[in-house]
Amino acid sequence: QGFVLKTPKGTIDHKPEAALLRKKIFNTLEGIFVKYGGSTIDTPVFELREILAGKYGEDSKLIYDLQDQGGELCSLRYDLTVPFARYLAMNGIQSMKRYHIAKVYRRDQPVMSKGRMREFYQCDFDIAGPSDPMVPDAEILAIVCECLTALEIGEYTVKINHRKILDGIFELAGVPADKTRSISSAVDKLDKAPWSEVRKEMTEEKGLDGKVADKIGEYVGLKGPGYDLLEKLEKDEGLTGVKSAKEGLQDMRILFEYLEILGVYNKMSFDMSLARGLDYYTGIIYEAITEGSAPPSVSPIPSVPPTDSITSSTSKTPAKKPKSTKAQGAEEDAVDETAVGVGSIAGGGRYDNLVGMFAQSAGSGKTDPVPCVGVSIGVERVYSILESKRRGKEEKLRGKETEVFVMNFGKEGLLKERMALAKTLRDNGIKAEYMFKVNAKDRAQLSLVDSEQIPFVAILAPKELAAGTVRIKAQLGKEANKSGDGDVKGEEVKMTDVVQYLKEKLGH
Repeated sequence: QGFVLKTPKGTIDHKPEAALLRKKIFNTLEGIFVKYGGSTIDTPVFELREILAGKYGEDSKLIYDLQDQGGELCSLRYDLTVPFARYLAMNGIQSMKRYHIAKVYRRDQPVMSKGRMREFYQCDFDIAGPSDPMVPDAEILAIVCECLTALEIGEYTVKINHRKILDGIFELAGVPADKTRSISSAVDKLDKAPWSEVRKEMTEEKGLDGKVADKIGEYVGLKGPGYDLLEKLEKDEGLTGVKSAKEGLQDMRILFEYLEILGVYNKMSFDMSLARGLDYYTGIIYEAITEGSAPPSVSPIPSVPPTDSITSSTSKTPAKKPKSTKAQGAEEDAVDETAVGVGSIAGGGRYDNLVGMFAQSAGSGKTDPVPCVGVSIGVERVYSILESKRRGKEEKLRGKETEVFVMNFGKEGLLKERMALAKTLRDNGIKAEYMFKVNAKDRAQLSLVDSEQIPFVAILAPKELAAGTVRIKAQLGKEANKSGDGDVKGEEVKMTDVVQYLKEKLGH
């Protein structure tokens, strides 16, 4: 019986060119993670369903559940944070800096060109363990900024907020305790929908009193440079009269001081609409966006006096409803997300209760909370931005890392000689290959060099071999002609010197 030969919805085969670019992204991130003292772990791709249950708020419906295989109900991991917390609780670990690069799974509506898929990589860095306030939080934000700068994705901004400030706003406005998380989830949609829509969701779908929603709206539209907005909020007697909000504001002042020392304060935007819908956050929260990932403003942004640099993005002016980005079922067509770029490229926050929650549920006796703070970088979205930039420059992605192609020139195939030279180069750490033909044709070899953009060619010919030399040419073929560097014939190098010569040229 026939069937459609394709990958499942929301998944993709990574071709050599794409896989190599991803590998470079991973290597860049891993180098930074290690520099900051991180060690890596690996956890199962699926977890017991009860481990994941109740951790993701409204996003719990996006978890992939597996069929019962003999008594254990399991689900594919939704992120790398909850498995890390489970790992800490299960092993009684109180302190750790860990990074983890692996795939996660979500029944989201895929937008392949924007880097939103159902199977995708995340790169996480988390710091677990007791510390003085905001020190590891500042360190994580420094890591985020160093990673995004090193990846060369262009200009970016890190939006930051604090769960305690949000909770204080909800308390001040009069949000019932049982609605706090669902209202928080609605606030989190302000980057994609106008205030009029978010307010409608709060009042009509979630039963919140209109006056309460309007009070929330006075705050969640505020954003601006860190100290500017902080000073405005500190002067708000109503807000500072709420214990949790006051604690959150104190944390933010300490954080901004540390971020100045670490040289990343100017990358921050204090944004009161940032809520991050996941249930486990307890302190600072943040998301990074770039020019390529930031959604356009969906409603007017009038300034709010007295601080010109602080703006409000809530507006009661009706706005045209954008196409929904909400998952509504596994078989629904992919949504059009043209208006929202590729979304945030990194996000995270503080989650102090998650490890203790697991330990308590397991009845291990170790119920002391393990404070944690971390970040997750979305590789697929970073890849989408980098690939788009390369396309704009008409740069071709390479599918392999071969540095030298060993070829013969003329009628004699010289297979054994090519094989021997390739081995010598590989033995000395140079990535080399040759054509698997006894009598390889010149044109076929040159075509391969051009198509795979191999930077150097080592040419063997009877005359040079007799003299104990080999001819090295930079970017042979079409690429050499384009380079204009005059290196058309290449350079004759003694066979005994070829390894050192190539290492210098390659920058080894």
